[in-house]
Amino acid sequence: MGNQHNKMSGSGGEILIRCLEAQGVEHAFGVPGESYLAVLDALHDSEIALTICRQEGGAAMMADAVGKLTGRPGICFVTRGPGATNASAGVHIAFQDSTPMILFVGQIGRDMVEREAFQEIDYRRMFGQMAKWVAEIESAARIPEYVARAYHTAMSGRPGPVVLALPEDMLREPANCVIPARVEPSLAHPGQGDLDALQGMLESAKQPLAILGGGGWSQEAVDDYARFADTWHLPTCVSFRCQSLMDNEHRCYAGDIGVGPNPKLVKRVQDADLLLVLGARLGEMTTSGYSIIDIPVPKQKLVHVYPGAEEIGRVYQPTLGINAAMEPFAEALGGTKPSRGVNWADGADDAHKDFLAWTEAPKIPGPVQMCEVMAAVREQLPDDAILCNGAGNYSSWPNRFYRYRKFATLLGPTSGSMGYGTPAAVAAKRLNPDRTVVAFAGDGCFMMHGQELATAMQYDLPIIIIVINNSMYGTIRMHQEREYPARLSGTELKNPAFADLARAYGAHGELVEETAQFGPALARSLASGKPSLIEIRIDPQAITPNTSLDEIRAAALAKK
Repeated sequence: MGNQHNKMSGSGGEILIRCLEAQGVEHAFGVPGESYLAVLDALHDSEIALTICRQEGGAAMMADAVGKLTGRPGICFVTRGPGATNASAGVHIAFQDSTPMILFVGQIGRDMVEREAFQEIDYRRMFGQMAKWVAEIESAARIPEYVARAYHTAMSGRPGPVVLALPEDMLREPANCVIPARVEPSLAHPGQGDLDALQGMLESAKQPLAILGGGGWSQEAVDDYARFADTWHLPTCVSFRCQSLMDNEHRCYAGDIGVGPNPKLVKRVQDADLLLVLGARLGEMTTSGYSIIDIPVPKQKLVHVYPGAEEIGRVYQPTLGINAAMEPFAEALGGTKPSRGVNWADGADDAHKDFLAWTEAPKIPGPVQMCEVMAAVREQLPDDAILCNGAGNYSSWPNRFYRYRKFATLLGPTSGSMGYGTPAAVAAKRLNPDRTVVAFAGDGCFMMHGQELATAMQYDLPIIIIVINNSMYGTIRMHQEREYPARLSGTELKNPAFADLARAYGAHGELVEETAQFGPALARSLASGKPSLIEIRIDPQAITPNTSLDEIRAAALAKK
């Protein structure tokens, strides 16, 4: 009789919203469509706050950001056909980033299937390789079953996205059902034998290194791991765009092993006799194109701890593979202590010094010095500020030169998807109205989803967007100069005046053309109480912190 009070009668749309309320959903993101009008109607009487976005890709990226921040699936609603194809950008991010998310897609009526009806797509085939599970709910009475399974699937094992298609007539169909209770993920726990084996390997190691990454972390897990690293004096780095998995000021923090990594950190990976990898897949970005760890058997002893068993041994054969989720594994680690002194007494201190040296300010071409800009950002933002970015060379500035102190204060796509920063900032501010939220974007990156600034205006979300403008697709131009020097093609951009564009939205706009202007511009933006955009016009030669376009071109020409 325990579930009798959860019985309900209603339309499919009403049942779906009741199921989401039972899962604790407070926010959903989407773009409206006639294919799911019954859901929109049910949301009218719901406590769930619906954020209406300007494009489905942005809405899906917002849902991904919620998954990253909370550990529970972000919820996105889009319409059939074009709505779903637009939203696929966010689904791909969630898959590669191991983020729990559920995308609900309106669908044609069940009586029209296989006729190529208006906007008809078979979503099982479309999303089959970029989601953990794709299904179509054929009966309103089965909505609770599908929603419960979607939550279990999105959060258990390696987290990721689920796509559920909602036939239009099914959402209007009346049904009787039982609303399931809140789903908690089924988490794999390490066995004592695994922990004993790891302890023995650590105690016999001379140059160990830990790598943290992936999804499924929490504030408690990163705190537990930090205690473990401190106890064992263990040098620890993070994978691409996972800098907020460890306090960057922690004495054991060695930096990130991602795109353009510190050469000294790369050598540390190569020279390690033990790699303890927690949550990272050891994908292309973490391994510098699969070049710094041998395949299939690494020369280092490898302990690979991962929440999904299917990833262990997929590329690298571990000495010890442990199928465990990050929270229970980090908790177990936090209680371990070496039985004697470790063999690498100065290893952590040396690794942290290398990180600090790598983040000292290089001088770049032009009147704007981005390291001084980042210093001003560090000075004016509180430790719990959330920084967001999309993809592009500009992201090296916030990713390398900011100090992330707390968990989930960096939202960036490890999939390398442009346009992510602005929608992620909107979602972060929607969930955390009392925290400072800053998005970094390149000029090309901003133009992909910059229209979500209108969403920030609509919901009075005073985010700050910093647009680093070099009038080109800079990352592609950099690769172009390396591979096809002096043959410019397809990478130039003619941009609007971004500060004026922001003012047209009703936001606060600032233009920075030299370093000294940035600090006051940021202060005014923070004080404005409105969504703000600061455009920084940077010298196109300043393509990376360490080199210029001309230097890249000259080196490439010299090889020819």
